[in-house]
Amino acid sequence: MAENSAVRGCMVIKPYGYAIWEKMQRTLDDMFKRTGHENAYFPIFIPKSLFEAEEKNAEGFAKECAVVTHYRLQNDPDKPGKLRVDPNAKLEEELVVRPTSEAIIWSTYKNWVQSYRDLPLLINQWANVVRWEMRTRLFLRTAEFLWQEGHTAHATAEEAVAETRQMLDVYAEFAEEHLALPVVKGVKTPNERFAGAEDTYCIEALMQDGKALQAGTSHFLGQNFAKAFDVTFANKEGGLEHVWGTSWGVSTRLMGALVMAHSDDEGLVLPPKLAPIQVVIVPIYKTGELDALLERIRPIQQGLIARGIAVKVDSRDTERPGFKFAEWEMKGVPVRLAIGARDLDSGLVEVARRDTKEKMSLPLADIVASVDQLLNDIQANIYQKAKAYREEHTTRVESYDEFKQVLDGKGGFVLAHYDGTSETEERIKEETKATVRCLALAEPDEEGICMVTGKPSPRRAYFARAY
Repeated sequence: MAENSAVRGCMVIKPYGYAIWEKMQRTLDDMFKRTGHENAYFPIFIPKSLFEAEEKNAEGFAKECAVVTHYRLQNDPDKPGKLRVDPNAKLEEELVVRPTSEAIIWSTYKNWVQSYRDLPLLINQWANVVRWEMRTRLFLRTAEFLWQEGHTAHATAEEAVAETRQMLDVYAEFAEEHLALPVVKGVKTPNERFAGAEDTYCIEALMQDGKALQAGTSHFLGQNFAKAFDVTFANKEGGLEHVWGTSWGVSTRLMGALVMAHSDDEGLVLPPKLAPIQVVIVPIYKTGELDALLERIRPIQQGLIARGIAVKVDSRDTERPGFKFAEWEMKGVPVRLAIGARDLDSGLVEVARRDTKEKMSLPLADIVASVDQLLNDIQANIYQKAKAYREEHTTRVESYDEFKQVLDGKGGFVLAHYDGTSETEERIKEETKATVRCLALAEPDEEGICMVTGKPSPRRAYFARAY
């Protein structure tokens, strides 16, 4: 799927991995457009003065910024054949390489919004960003990664909050229906909130090693960026107001979630909806029989394609069937058909499903409909398996000692009372390496006692060790 590149901390996404990202991108893009959003593109470079305009945002990202200071190179007079930065080509103002786009986008929105008639402004962009990470891991945390970022402007706070919640629901729907990944929808604590936001909503998922992964975020920005960049509009009464903003995004981190939530020791286990190849057909033949067999297989292939199923016939004559089986299993192809002339003569086809590794013989006459249904069953089964794991690894505790024992034992989500203060949150993080993942939207208020300080607590929070 990916490998480390010649650039420290950056990855090369290989064709098979990028094909998965493309399916994610197409699906999400359709979902965004159904909710009224349009795509645009903004520069990767942000003047430092613009980046500084929203102070909390600038402070939150300052340590992760890559900065352009010069605009050209020159031949090095002391080292023939080498280059150096031209000392006379210093920029008048440094440019920050985009770690997130609020600054450049909101400085543009100032020109786009004059009246309430221009609102809401519903914009998304697909882009790359750079965050100068020191400890990197493929897909989960790299210096450069791909993502989408939505940025919207509204006439009222209520509209902006509704947008924030709507996009959280879009992310949750995508995660559960396409990634086959159950998620907890919640709101972040002030300690974990996006820099420059009033509220950060999130979806949190649980990986097979018991660690949590933040799979997507949606931020209610209030009027913070509108005021920083003086984005105002004339309301219906003729008065002048600052707009209300949101931003929201998911990234190639979802590729990491896909691997860690579903895969096994034999390789990837891909949900059919995101698999680049949903069905692979491996011909079983003797020397000289391949061309004739491929002609007999073609109607099956065409029938699957007509159903909208991505199918590949592995007709390579350089590898044995056993090698092909292992390779496609490693790549997580959901369904494998092994077809020989005798199978076709007998009217049966050997079918193997990747998620359970079960093999079965199915009637040739119904094979297209059977495979179509099987893909639906696999999608549902992968989700149910992940959901069962999450339920088994979600534990309610009453004491700090029990909290630590669960984290060190089975791991997963731990629901516990704490007093809601930043100080207690930091102490828990320092002593246990666990963080508040979210205050779940579906979790009811429940009076209790903080497991650390003994102070009153209005509700439980989701804690976990996380990526």
